[in-house]
Amino acid sequence: MEKSWNLLDEALGTSKESSSRKGSVMVIEDSVETSGAFVIHHILKRTLSSPHSSLIFISLSHPFSHYDRILRKLGCNLAAHKDNRRFFFFDMLMFGSSEDTARGLLIQLYGKIQKVVEDIASSHGSSEDITIVLDDFSLIEVAAKGSFNHSLDFLRYCYTLTSEAGCALVILNHEDIYHGDQNSTLVLQMEYLANILVKVESLATGLATDVHGQLTILNKSTDNTSKKNSMNKVHNYHFKIKENGVECFYPGTHI
Repeated sequence: MEKSWNLLDEALGTSKESSSRKGSVMVIEDSVETSGAFVIHHILKRTLSSPHSSLIFISLSHPFSHYDRILRKLGCNLAAHKDNRRFFFFDMLMFGSSEDTARGLLIQLYGKIQKVVEDIASSHGSSEDITIVLDDFSLIEVAAKGSFNHSLDFLRYCYTLTSEAGCALVILNHEDIYHGDQNSTLVLQMEYLANILVKVESLATGLATDVHGQLTILNKSTDNTSKKNSMNKVHNYHFKIKENGVECFYPGTHI
C-alpha cells in the first residue's frame, strides 16, 4: 500500500520530498460513474500530516461527518485538526438562507474564506502552507442558483488567493454533467488555470474486479533550472479502491 501511495504522491507533488505547493492549482476531473473523491481524501491526509499546513475545505455535497469517517480509516482525525484550527470546514448544504441572492451568497462565502486565510497568516506567518479545497465544483451552480456568471466569478475570486496569499487551490469537478457552451467554458477555464490536471476515468476496456479505474495526471509545473524539466509530465496509473485507501499501480503490473 505504501508503495502505491508513493506513486500518487510523486505525481501529485504531495510527498515529503516535494517542494511547497504554494500558489498551485490542482483540478481533479471525474465522472458520476467513476469518482475521484479518493484523490481529495489523499490530499487531506497528506496536507494535515505536515505541521506547517492548514486546510480550508468547502463542501458542496457532503457534511463534515462524511469526511471525518473516511479520514479516520486513513489514520487522520479531522475533528482534532478542526479543534486545533488547522482544518476549517464550510458546509454549503447549511450555508446561507433562501433569502440570499446568488451573488450575495458566494460573496459572503468568499469573504469568510478570505478572513480565515488572513487569520492563519497573522497567526503563523508566511511559512504556513494554506490549501483551499472545493468539493465538488460541479454543484457550485446550485449555490449560485443557476447563474453561470456567478460561478465563474467565484472561481476567479478563489484563484486570486493563489497569487495574493500563496494558497494552493484544489478543485474536484464532475466533468460529465456539463452541457452547452457556457458550462464547457467553465471546464476549460479550470483546466487553463491548473498546474496539475488529474483525470479519473473508468477503464477503456470495461469493468474489472481487480481494477476500478484509470488515473491520468498531467503536471504542468515548470522548473526554470532545466529546459528539459519544464516539459509537461504525464503519469498514467490504474487504481483499486480499498477500505483504508487506494492502491495505485502501473497498467499491467497488478497481481
